[in-house]
Amino acid sequence: MAVKRKARIPQEKCASCGSCLEVCPRGAISIFHGCYAQVDTSLCVGCGLCSMECPAGIIQVEVIS
Repeated sequence: MAVKRKARIPQEKCASCGSCLEVCPRGAISIFHGCYAQVDTSLCVGCGLCSMECPAGIIQVEVIS
């Protein structure tokens, strides 16, 4: 069985800089009302590019069940 991974962005720590949006190959991240980034989990493939790009280092890629 394949392991599923998804990005998680804690909204209270996000500076909404948009760096993650630019690197997401699936377009799974958007900025919610100019306040914080949010992940569309139906599009996210858990590649981790957003996590590597985040200047604040707050994006986590987690294994989901």
